[in-house]
Amino acid sequence: MDLVLGIDGGGTSCRAALATASGVVLGRGKSGPANIMTDLEGARHNIVDAARLAFVDAGRDPALIPDTDAVLGLAGTNVGGYKQQLLDILPFRRSLVESDALIALNGALGDHDGAIAIIGTGSIFMSRKGSAMQTIGGWGFMLGDLGGGARIGRDLLQETLLAHDDIHPSSELTQAVLQRFAGDAREIVKFAAASKPADFGTFAPMVFDYAAQGDAVAKVVLARAARDIEEALDALKLSPDQWLCLLGGLAGLIGPHLSARYQPMLHAPEQDALGGAVAMAAKLFGTVRAPAHV
Repeated sequence: MDLVLGIDGGGTSCRAALATASGVVLGRGKSGPANIMTDLEGARHNIVDAARLAFVDAGRDPALIPDTDAVLGLAGTNVGGYKQQLLDILPFRRSLVESDALIALNGALGDHDGAIAIIGTGSIFMSRKGSAMQTIGGWGFMLGDLGGGARIGRDLLQETLLAHDDIHPSSELTQAVLQRFAGDAREIVKFAAASKPADFGTFAPMVFDYAAQGDAVAKVVLARAARDIEEALDALKLSPDQWLCLLGGLAGLIGPHLSARYQPMLHAPEQDALGGAVAMAAKLFGTVRAPAHV
């Protein structure tokens, strides 16, 4: 039986699914991070390990990995030459390496036209209209990721300092944040200087919680995030009949804060990103014999 692999790799973990040529999943595996821009060799190791575990879960011999075709959706493919470097060292028979956003879009939309907004620690937006694709964002915390959890958390810390300095009004939320730093604003500055995006993102749930209670500062921060997200969605120029799927850890929280014009477009995703990778692998390799390293 011909087999295909779908692989979803990001900054936190790598997931693999082994499937038949028609896309029926037989086994799954999970390993460590697979952001090829951050750590190419480490990503390659975790990709292969996730694939091996998927074979084991399916009761198949991992020695068949070199005879198996794979579609990989990975973080870090949109910068530099990392994609080609990875293709040169992958062990699969044939490989297609794309962004993790593309497999997420294919999983979420299925055969429908529309867009996805992946709102987690960061943010990225992607649309499909027939064969035309458009991607917005995904530039990282320093210059992008608008509307994402890290930005929301950073904005909250900024508002807390502005309230501390009597520039902006304080609220129960800013007071709660200040208390987490023992009432010392200098500790907020020290935290920010030493933090990564995920660290800022730990403050995002507080914003949603306090906004639900009517906190004025929380509502300002969330309105800013929703505005940033909608600005990106506006640039995708979606029509009202197209699907919009919100993905990522904050999808369910940010959705209700989008304006009325986007609410009717919201649809639950058909599959997750790994399902999208499997579907792409079955379509590309299950029926069409493409050249190696597509």
